[in-house]
Amino acid sequence: MEWAPRNEGLYIDSKVTGVRLFDLPVIRDSRGSLSFAEYDQTLPFLPRRYFVVFDVGEGQTRGNHAHRTAHQLLACVKGSCLVDLDNGQTRDEIRLDRPELALYVPPKIWATQKEFSRDGVLLVLASEGYDPDEYIKDYDEFLRIANECDR
Repeated sequence: MEWAPRNEGLYIDSKVTGVRLFDLPVIRDSRGSLSFAEYDQTLPFLPRRYFVVFDVGEGQTRGNHAHRTAHQLLACVKGSCLVDLDNGQTRDEIRLDRPELALYVPPKIWATQKEFSRDGVLLVLASEGYDPDEYIKDYDEFLRIANECDR
């Protein structure tokens, strides 16, 4: 069953099936700006873990893997980065360059983050706690698993 947010129109589907780019609400006033997402409104899963990627050196990449069952939501809360997405048949690139842009990456999607700006800070929410067996780090294995899912 594919998840759909209650707030239709707040996201753009990627060329990669299941991947969505959310344009989250922003509240601005004299004190500053605030962007948010809520479970069962815009978040397709209840986060069980978060991590932050920062101080990525020039030319370095992060990610370079897929997850077997974990869902992720990526938001570059400062600066920018480019996310390469691949489902084994289709590829797409999405630039995260505003804190209110959030990229939903379902399981079995190969994702690589690259071209971080010097001040880039990537926040990642994950549906599962850390489990090294959850990761698919070999691209050939990923292709085999992705092709099995298509049958």
